[in-house]
Amino acid sequence: MSVNKVILIGNVGNDPEIRYIETRPIASFRLATNERERTRPDGTKIPERTEWHSIIMWDSAAEFAEKYIRRGSRLYIEGKIRYRIWEDRNAIKRNVTEIYVDNFELLGGK
Repeated sequence: MSVNKVILIGNVGNDPEIRYIETRPIASFRLATNERERTRPDGTKIPERTEWHSIIMWDSAAEFAEKYIRRGSRLYIEGKIRYRIWEDRNAIKRNVTEIYVDNFELLGGK
């Protein structure tokens, strides 16, 4: 047995972009998570760090995102990590890591 589960709490970085594959809506946006600045026991300061995550929502979740999720919204997200590799127009291989949302909750914010 294996598990692919991600839990994130963060702030939306941009309004969701909605597109359709056939008749299925897909919302995509970026979510920022932060680690606070801290000081190690030896006195070394570790600065605040922000990670950006690519979020993908399908179907009714995408419709909710279109109506209610905006830049600055605070979200709780549960989902799976997916990796994709593709070639751009210049034949350069690109890879992307995305979080496919299974469950989410709008926590508040803007």
